[in-house]
Amino acid sequence: MLSTESAKTITATLPAVRGALGEITALFYEKLFAARPELLRDLFNRGNQANGSQRQALAGSIAAFAGHLVAHPDSRPDTMLARIAHKHASLGVRADQYPIVREHLFAAIAEVLGDAVTDEVVRAWDEVYWLMAHALIALEKRLTYEAGVRDGSVWRPYRVVGRIRETAEVTTFLLRPADGAPVPPSRPGQYVSVQVQLPDGARQIRQYSLSGQLDGGLQISVKRVAAGRRAGESSEDPAGEISGHLHAHVHDGEILYVSPPFGEVVLSEDDGGPLLLASAGIGCTPMIGMLAHLAAAGSRRRILTAHADRSPSAHPFRTDLRRLTDKLSDATADLWYEEGAGDGDPTGAVTVRTGLMDLTRLAIPSGTTAYLCGPVPFMKAARAQLLASGLPAERIHYEVFGPDLGL
Repeated sequence: MLSTESAKTITATLPAVRGALGEITALFYEKLFAARPELLRDLFNRGNQANGSQRQALAGSIAAFAGHLVAHPDSRPDTMLARIAHKHASLGVRADQYPIVREHLFAAIAEVLGDAVTDEVVRAWDEVYWLMAHALIALEKRLTYEAGVRDGSVWRPYRVVGRIRETAEVTTFLLRPADGAPVPPSRPGQYVSVQVQLPDGARQIRQYSLSGQLDGGLQISVKRVAAGRRAGESSEDPAGEISGHLHAHVHDGEILYVSPPFGEVVLSEDDGGPLLLASAGIGCTPMIGMLAHLAAAGSRRRILTAHADRSPSAHPFRTDLRRLTDKLSDATADLWYEEGAGDGDPTGAVTVRTGLMDLTRLAIPSGTTAYLCGPVPFMKAARAQLLASGLPAERIHYEVFGPDLGL
């Protein structure tokens, strides 16, 4: 809990800090990487640094945490903390790195806000920082312990035992532990971090959802990210470093270093109620993993799958989706393609439409739990459609590839 005096100071200074967070976080990362260049080389995603999304996510999480402490002093924003902790645990973030972050973050705050940063302000924001940091450290320690990590390192060598070309842009990698030990348990919807050494010596890390079940191994599916411009942005994002490297250079027999599975957006099996799995593009990877699990378990739940893509040929796991849907006793799939929908062969439990996804056209049963994954604009639109259809917000879960700007 935030002390009474600090709560007053945070309330008074939060508007100014929130307004300057973009400048503060940009300067923070500049200072951090100047002092510790190995963190940019081997821990932080260089692509997300280049496009600014990591800075936006950090700024948003700090503001959200401080605002929650002021508005709800008797609770914590556990959903936000859990999401960050799972990401950190999968990256191998250590407790001794939090003081380093604090040092450079507060140096940036002092430089940007100048004389407004009094001793009283520093004490109050220091209290906020360590309340958030200690909560994350405790969560991350528990998560890594539960994942069987005892030596402080999450990385384990896996050998590539197969590649499957799903589409022109998506390849599935089949991985088995190189040490012969059992694969750690996972839950449908979780992801692993993959560490790859690039030609310049950097060891960059990316997270990939588990896209299916492989006996004695793991299965991830990677979309090759081309250079491009995000909607509403004037600058162009660079091509994906890791996805391009995996597609071009990682073949059978190669070794990848992989974390245990993490992620809090997992398939709920508590109430046995209806499910909606809605995705767009490569967002279908966790959904096909969930669907494979349900089919293997012989689930009798009502299951609605909805997917949007450019065309049938660009849709990963299109054949698997039809096969798994037919295997389940009460499942249907609705597909939306921007072009070429006539190639979808709408037969049986699969319906194919042309255009953008519209979930208000589906008959969504009462008590449905929904899972969303795909580009952020897609998930915003899908969530709004589900709310308009009467689905309560607490029953809508989402997974983000990259920094969660929604936080």
